[in-house]
Amino acid sequence: MRLITTRALTLNLMLLASAGIAAEPEKAPAAPVFKSGFAEKDITPDVGMEAPGGYGKSYHKTVHDPCKVRASVFDDGQSKVAIVGIDALGIRRDTVQKVRKAVQEKTGIPAEAILIGASHSHSSGPCGWLLPGEFDHASPLVQDLAYNQSTIANPTYLAKVEQALIDVICDAHDHRVEARAAVGNGVEDKVAFNRRFLMRNGRSVTHPGLGNPEIVKPAGPVDPEVGVIGAWDAKDPSKLLGCVVNFACHATTSPGGISANYIYYLEKVIQGYYGKDCVVVFLAGASGDVTQVDNQSPFVYPVGDRWAQIVGGKVGAEALKTLLSMEPGILTPIASKTKVWDIKRRVPSPERVKASLALVEGDKSKADPTDWTFAKETLMLDALLKKEPAAEVEVQVVQVGPAVFVTTPAEYFCRYGLEIKKGSGFPFTFPVSLANGCVGYVPTEDAFDEHGGGYETRLTSYSNLEITGGTQMRDAGIDLAKQLKPGVAPAPNRRPLFKGKPWPYGDVAPQRQ
Repeated sequence: MRLITTRALTLNLMLLASAGIAAEPEKAPAAPVFKSGFAEKDITPDVGMEAPGGYGKSYHKTVHDPCKVRASVFDDGQSKVAIVGIDALGIRRDTVQKVRKAVQEKTGIPAEAILIGASHSHSSGPCGWLLPGEFDHASPLVQDLAYNQSTIANPTYLAKVEQALIDVICDAHDHRVEARAAVGNGVEDKVAFNRRFLMRNGRSVTHPGLGNPEIVKPAGPVDPEVGVIGAWDAKDPSKLLGCVVNFACHATTSPGGISANYIYYLEKVIQGYYGKDCVVVFLAGASGDVTQVDNQSPFVYPVGDRWAQIVGGKVGAEALKTLLSMEPGILTPIASKTKVWDIKRRVPSPERVKASLALVEGDKSKADPTDWTFAKETLMLDALLKKEPAAEVEVQVVQVGPAVFVTTPAEYFCRYGLEIKKGSGFPFTFPVSLANGCVGYVPTEDAFDEHGGGYETRLTSYSNLEITGGTQMRDAGIDLAKQLKPGVAPAPNRRPLFKGKPWPYGDVAPQRQ
């Protein structure tokens, strides 16, 4: 390597100047690039379409408020990610793959950098779970159970949703502007409760009933954190382009008719301050065992719309307080990673399948409705296993500066989300459930022991992963997060050390007369 001394460098510059050649000035480092874009599209289903959220048929009769897909795109000049929320009970894996492929072709956003999370609204449209034809391999009896006595997706509506997802992500990408963003968190601990309880008989029960004296204690935790990322227009700092809100609570307030559920009121609170053009992307946290129902409350439950207002209004207010408290700046780096693998499904015993067949073939009017429902589900799972003995699972991490979103395609129990937060290594960690696919309830392993229980642990065509499935997802999410390096959160300018004198008007002696 050739070394140039200061003296030699000075001589060279003098020679260049004497020859009429000006020395090129040193270039200042380029300013960091940070852009963001937001968009939304309507996906309100038609009255008369199926309403999801149960193991049987139910149909929408009215409309309360619109269902939407909402997208955000973050870009640091080298990498781009899309974070998308959809007012839906869940999202099918094949839907995610179709949307990602189309968006990558149109925008260049890598497929694995697109996060699509369902809000788990029980008052949304028919996006799942089954499609007509998926049980054509089964017996006529099981086909009838699947198509005529279970919730199924509407292909026409699903096609509308897929196109809306593609369009909304592309719109958010195309509307990117130079932005300043911030990340923060608040606490709302009065609206969400674990719905599973350890009872005096030593077993856990889901929703044991308002004020049941046999309750000993909740069987799991809650997560009161309200995680928020906001992005403001760099040229107009008062204009909030949009925000992403993460909170762990089932969207089961059911305000009446087709609805985004409590997310509708969450959005109204934020838009009430920042305006209707502000897009609010909602992502459900690890809330597989957390709902708005307080089984230990001494009061009668509110009616649906009032309940939605309470939950959405309080979470929205906490998100708004957080937005107003944050310091905007540049959130970098932008990054994402994914892991995809298969998890085996649990297999019902031959004896259980045989007993279920006998029950379903008998007189339904004389059967216990719960027993009949789980017998139906056992037969459907038995048929599903012949085609798909394992489920494809994706865990994804999406980084926006000091924040990381860690996804699972499950109704994921809350304790796992708290463990991911503890182990991620990021100052802001936001678990996202029911993202990029749906594999049903994924309880903690101890929910299956002698003190466990609740319908989340029963074998169905919806929930059936091997017992270690949740632990596998947790460990994968933590491992992926640890492969990324957190960015620095913007902070206000620090004041200089005090060197002056107190304010003269304040630094005066009292006067008594």
